[in-house]
Amino acid sequence: MLRRPSSHEPSEHRRSECDELLATANCDVLEFLSDSESITSNPEAVVHEDDHQPSESTVSPRPRPRRPRISAKYRAFLIRSLALLCACWLSVGSHYASYVLGPLKSRISRDLGTGHTEYNLLISSLSLNSTWTPLVGGVIIGIFGTTYTSILATGVVFIGTSFLLLGDIWGNIRLMAAGLFIFGLGVSPLAVVQETIIVRFFKSHGLGVSMAFGLVVGKGASFVSARSSYPLTERFGPRAPFYVATFLAGMSVVINLVYIAASRWFIDEAGAELEAVDIKEEAQRRFSTNMSEAQALEKVAAKRRVHLREITKLGDVFWAYIAVNVFCGTIWAPFTHLSANIIELRYQMTEKDAANTASYVLIGSIFLYPICGYITDLKIFKHKPIVIILLVISSLSTLAGYAWLALPPSWTHTAKPTVAAFGFGHGFSTLLLVLLVPKIVPIKFISTALGAHKSLEQTGATIFQTLSGLAMDNAKKNHPDGSSTQEIVNAFLILNLFQLLSILVVAYMQRRRDRRASSSSPGLLSDPTRPLLDPSQPNRRYSTESRMRPLEGEISKPEVWRGHVCATISGGLIIVAWVLFLGTAWFKLGKKNTDH
Repeated sequence: MLRRPSSHEPSEHRRSECDELLATANCDVLEFLSDSESITSNPEAVVHEDDHQPSESTVSPRPRPRRPRISAKYRAFLIRSLALLCACWLSVGSHYASYVLGPLKSRISRDLGTGHTEYNLLISSLSLNSTWTPLVGGVIIGIFGTTYTSILATGVVFIGTSFLLLGDIWGNIRLMAAGLFIFGLGVSPLAVVQETIIVRFFKSHGLGVSMAFGLVVGKGASFVSARSSYPLTERFGPRAPFYVATFLAGMSVVINLVYIAASRWFIDEAGAELEAVDIKEEAQRRFSTNMSEAQALEKVAAKRRVHLREITKLGDVFWAYIAVNVFCGTIWAPFTHLSANIIELRYQMTEKDAANTASYVLIGSIFLYPICGYITDLKIFKHKPIVIILLVISSLSTLAGYAWLALPPSWTHTAKPTVAAFGFGHGFSTLLLVLLVPKIVPIKFISTALGAHKSLEQTGATIFQTLSGLAMDNAKKNHPDGSSTQEIVNAFLILNLFQLLSILVVAYMQRRRDRRASSSSPGLLSDPTRPLLDPSQPNRRYSTESRMRPLEGEISKPEVWRGHVCATISGGLIIVAWVLFLGTAWFKLGKKNTDH
């Protein structure tokens, strides 16, 4: 039977983890401790300042109560599974709402009198705030932890979905855009929270499969949304998809509250990685028994907090990875939203048939995420850049899909090869971008790096989404027969080529880093039997076993300078996305309704 400890009962896991942190802390932290209070190499052999007095708090730890004969390994697995289930549910409502508009483009255009530009502005308003909120969300997670950041994100998503529903009921395109704008404030930070929770619980327990399961639930919700939106409007009326989206967003809030109530139990029983907020809480508890230890823990917690300016010190590999994310944003999300309309116009299909065909671009993730996660966890790929290899395969697959779509429709007659190729290539690639983060940055930077990844991916999506709407409206005037999509398809194809090139740059940068590491630490990479995590150094925790190793603070001044340049360029791209969206929205959004 699983017993949940009282919230006021000292946690053995937190106590032992903090003792280990004190035992392995840097000298600048240990200076808080006097010679008589030195920490031994044994994390459990911590001597308190009042050990000479037999008090309840200083006697040898009381034995843990006997539990039924259940292995500790199975118990921890069960607890982690419950935490994973809660984490998966957090994003169900946001993923369903994110893709509810794609199959309804023609219906919205017909009922509300919108064109390509206005519809794309709707989608862009969804991704606009995601250009900066994930990065800020990553920093907030580092300060307040995943537990309380999650309820803020799910609450904002629910409010935005409610506004979207009201806008559709009242036929107000601007209110719908405002709802998606609010929705975008929470959706990307929520994804960062979900991914950080999974890394926290599973970083050394099959991270690939666990992350795959977490993401496949969201992708499954997206596929159900794309597949069911149009049938729901036929059976229950045009508002039905928005009612379902609002209900699921509300359910995510409820499940989030359950996770918050049980989070302390999850962390303690599963032995999850402690966040800065957890260490600070333990420090406050120790102030009454050992002020020196408490002060040391406060300093450890402060060192685990990430300042945004530190992102410039993550190295060339990280910034090459960020470039990959920008190009991924331009060729992934916009196509999933526009595919139904592009197929409808390009192949002269009915609205229903085009929506059904395009919905399958999202189905690949349901099957490919677990397979991809399992492959990345295999020990045979432990010392090989399997994530990069799979990213190249993904890029080649989507490139083949766009190449087929770019051919004249009179030659191809069907979009099914494009849907299959894109569904396969996109079906596991988003997982790879997440799995790559723990391999290239230290553990304390994971939430910040995940936020940067989301921010720049959504920046690319927003810029291309807005420009594609303008281009399609402009081309429609000269090509009313549906060939107006040719320019957009060509743009997808060219950007896919740049994405492939950027992946190869990441591979080159990582190989160069490995060579430097090999020359500075001979034998570390050349010996395939030597683990990257040295058992004699328990404080050096890599979030995943792989040949690709996180940067451990050794970075040259030229790299720091390049980091400042790349950060400036990234910030400029975010500003461009906002200026482009706001300028287009000012002149285009709701113009037809106003004229009528």
